[in-house]
Amino acid sequence: MWSYDKRLQYPVKIKNPNPQIAKIVLTQLGGPDGELGASMRYLNQRYAMPYKECKGILTDIGTEELAHMEMIAAIIYQLTRNLTPEQIKEGGFDTYFVDHTTGIYPQFASGTPWSAMTIQSKGDPITDLFEDLAADAASV
Repeated sequence: MWSYDKRLQYPVKIKNPNPQIAKIVLTQLGGPDGELGASMRYLNQRYAMPYKECKGILTDIGTEELAHMEMIAAIIYQLTRNLTPEQIKEGGFDTYFVDHTTGIYPQFASGTPWSAMTIQSKGDPITDLFEDLAADAASV
């Protein structure tokens, strides 16, 4: 079903760690309008879509959002690898580090873990598409 090429379409090559930026980028992974929510939104809403072409588009977009998660996670990992204890504390990354060290964990910038409560799937295609538009507009 899938052909996986073990490389990012857009390679991420960050040389210097930066925990301050990592804290901000985390919300793009697991924040209320982040990539995890976007992928779940599209992949779940496709079931109620009455048109097979639109269902296929929602499937394609949902899987593309999963690829975005991979790139965002690579960015976060590279921004946090090899941090010194001083960098962790000075960068305000200590509260995250206590629970996850440098593991990738989807959460808001505030530290709130990702939750399915941030997405909607009403079963009405028009309502769902408006929600998708609103979420994508908010993440720009």
